Amino acid sequence: MFGLDIGTRSIVGTVGYRNQNRFIVVAQRVKEHDTRAMLDGQIHDIQKVGDTIRMVKQELEETIGEKLKGVCIAAAGRVLRTVTTHEEIQFQNEQEISKDDIYRLVSSGVEKAYQEFLNEEKDSDVKFYCVGHSVVRYYLNGYPMGNLEEHKGRNIGVDLIATFLPDDVVDGLYKAVEIAGLEVASLTLEPIAAIQLAIPERFRMLNIALIDVGAGTSDISITNDGCIIAYGMIPVAGDILTETIAKHCLVDFAEAERIKREAGKSDTVSYMDIMLLPQTIRSEEVNELLAPVIEEMSTQVADKIMELNGGKPVSAVFIVGGGGKMAGYAEAVAQKLGIAKERVALRGEEVMQNVVFQEDIKKDSLLVTPVGICMNYYEQNNNFIFVSFNGSRIKMYDNNNLTVADVALQAQFPKDGLFPKRGKELTFQVNGKQRMVRGLRGEAAVIEVNGKIVDLNTTVRENDIIGVTESTAGDAAKATIGDLPEATESIYVVVNGNKVEIPKFAQVNGVLQSSYYEIRENDEIEMLNYYTVQQIAEFMDLSLTPGREIFVNHQSAEWDTPVYENFTVNFDLENETGSGAYGESDGEEAEEETEESIAGNAKANSMKEAASETSTEASDEEKKPAGPTTIIVVVNRSPVTLSGKPSYVFVDVFDKIDFDLTRPKGKNIVTSLNGKPAQYMETLHDGDVIDIYWSN
Repeated sequence: MFGLDIGTRSIVGTVGYRNQNRFIVVAQRVKEHDTRAMLDGQIHDIQKVGDTIRMVKQELEETIGEKLKGVCIAAAGRVLRTVTTHEEIQFQNEQEISKDDIYRLVSSGVEKAYQEFLNEEKDSDVKFYCVGHSVVRYYLNGYPMGNLEEHKGRNIGVDLIATFLPDDVVDGLYKAVEIAGLEVASLTLEPIAAIQLAIPERFRMLNIALIDVGAGTSDISITNDGCIIAYGMIPVAGDILTETIAKHCLVDFAEAERIKREAGKSDTVSYMDIMLLPQTIRSEEVNELLAPVIEEMSTQVADKIMELNGGKPVSAVFIVGGGGKMAGYAEAVAQKLGIAKERVALRGEEVMQNVVFQEDIKKDSLLVTPVGICMNYYEQNNNFIFVSFNGSRIKMYDNNNLTVADVALQAQFPKDGLFPKRGKELTFQVNGKQRMVRGLRGEAAVIEVNGKIVDLNTTVRENDIIGVTESTAGDAAKATIGDLPEATESIYVVVNGNKVEIPKFAQVNGVLQSSYYEIRENDEIEMLNYYTVQQIAEFMDLSLTPGREIFVNHQSAEWDTPVYENFTVNFDLENETGSGAYGESDGEEAEEETEESIAGNAKANSMKEAASETSTEASDEEKKPAGPTTIIVVVNRSPVTLSGKPSYVFVDVFDKIDFDLTRPKGKNIVTSLNGKPAQYMETLHDGDVIDIYWSN
């Protein structure tokens, strides 16, 4: 296993392997940055950091005689976020818990924490990524359990802490590693890596804080009740001491770093300032210079520990990392926390009893995190993968169950662009109640992975090329009065002793409309449950002269008298004639028409048939031979040619025009000949002007 501790001041590369409960370090190399390419644990010059990583990699490859490809890394940074969450899995029946079940539980918990974090940070413009997690506690059937494997149960649960860092921190690490010709095999957080080695599980029942004091950041983790309960980080560490020395001694950063280190080994340190003047400083003077800074550092660290530990001090503190070697630092932390100074100690060789170095390397607190990064790989194989989504490179936290839907969410692809969209809905009122007709569904999104059509649940892997064409919206909703359920209802009335079925009228925004009326947005529709006497007469094609008596429920009525369900209506039809849609008829034919209307069977096209029969009878009676003639009339402003007959009547026009009498588009048909009401048997002449249309 190859691990890299990419620190603010140096990069430590470690190659080793685990052998039962021991970790064997085959080789380890350290290379300091030539410039301040990193600050506060974050890469500022990716190319230079990548070049330094390449140097460390090459030295290790020469030592072990093998090429290195995959690498474990750890992240740090001034902006760390944590989310604590609980997740459960319920089984249908009691079963033995396997490693796969535990992995699925933890992965689901990490995903849940990630979603909770996204919800909390939805107003932030900064993208964050999950860089690691730690299990706080497992549960079996609702009870705490140290290890779930091989137990039997119906319900398993987990409390875990997930940690998040900004996108630019993670991206910088990945890019620098790529420049060195490596691929990330595992990514974790530096305090997670350090605690793997510094606080063994047998000590985690105690309330202990671990401080990993590096150059740019001080990473903090806390244990209690057998688990890790919190992580934290502050952007104050060894570099602030170096900067203080540089300003005091008037030297560059590298020389100040040397002075800081030498002051811990000898009584005096000689150096050359930027004026090229030789200078000497005593170690006591360096300690006095740094004392206020160490005081401030310890205050910030102690405050963070108290915050993470619920407002109370921990029982003990372990310190690792090069920055923790500063004189007086451990004592200052103990004082700020209010605990005995013996309970704050620098840890190095003491926590590395199970680490074996094959090279002649002294076990030191500096090496805790580099070795911990390697060991963490065996405990937690977290990783990010990169995929292409609609031409953009997207980094995803890999839980081994990533789908196209997960990538689309990370890429902030609009959710409604994945599923068919409905057209604009139509809202209106029917009898005072709100009603809505949904628009039609459009086409679903077209999803391709590596050129193949797939669905949203398709699993994605490293370097997959994903293309999503946004779904479309369907047509806007449409409806007519005839589409309403109420429009199929009828009213039954008794007219002159005959039961007549008449359809309900619709009144839209106060105006009567036919069943063909297309409903518009916010229309107010009222389905009338009555007819007036006049409307019944018009519906039945009865032409009544004024002054005739009308009775509704045996009482004298007027034209506007309402007629409701099961009312009786009596018209005085003596000496009255029925009227077709085109005019009057007389004799027996008219009487038959009237009776048919009363029976509810009068239709406009029956007039045409009657007219044709009458025309035929008249022709037979006359028996006057005549040759066919041709005339041209104007119907609805368009010329129409009539030919093949000796003469023509008004009704012949319907054989030449597109006017469907069987599908009414209004209550009445209006017909005129040369500007006057037309009779359906009226003779036509060449040049006549005719108008025919439906009227409400």
